[in-house]
Amino acid sequence: MILQNNFFNKFIALILILIIAPFLGGVYGILHDQITYSISEEYYTKFKFIQFGLGDWGLGENIGTTTKPEIKLNNPRFGASIIGTLATWWVGMIIGVILGFIGLIHNNAKMMFKTTMKAFLLTTGIALLTGIIGLLYGKLFLTENRPNWYFPKNLIDFDNFIIVGSMHYFSYLGGLIGLIIGIIYSVIQKKKDTIQRRI
Repeated sequence: MILQNNFFNKFIALILILIIAPFLGGVYGILHDQITYSISEEYYTKFKFIQFGLGDWGLGENIGTTTKPEIKLNNPRFGASIIGTLATWWVGMIIGVILGFIGLIHNNAKMMFKTTMKAFLLTTGIALLTGIIGLLYGKLFLTENRPNWYFPKNLIDFDNFIIVGSMHYFSYLGGLIGLIIGIIYSVIQKKKDTIQRRI
């Protein structure tokens, strides 16, 4: 009976993690894209808003041309928040699934939930830190040696566009690195808990 209750409680904990993870992933994306929008509005108006089709959502209009589009939104920061959410909620979901199932190794639902959420926040923090490193890398190196990326034909500020692009790429890399560290953290906490129970 105790084992059945433990299994049920862990199942509930897993469901909660799977609900919370994409939400936190979306929040991270909003904060991330508010920062990058402040650095390069063109990255959004001449690239991301077009890529995600926000001009067709009735939120604004194309003030450019067919070949050189530029989407002007009524509330561009809200648009950046939409982009951030759409770009990262699913990453949060994937991380939540992996960490959630790894979390099943823990002795009880409380330990599972607590450790998994800490691992998730650790992953997010590492993603943000790696993104900042990407920002600095873009500023110090990529602006001097322009990468072979897609650049809008009507782009004016190449440097800030590159800096923001670098931060975005590094943030995804940071998510992967953070996930690995999050898994290691969860396993270490399991070992510590097991040792404490034996004492």
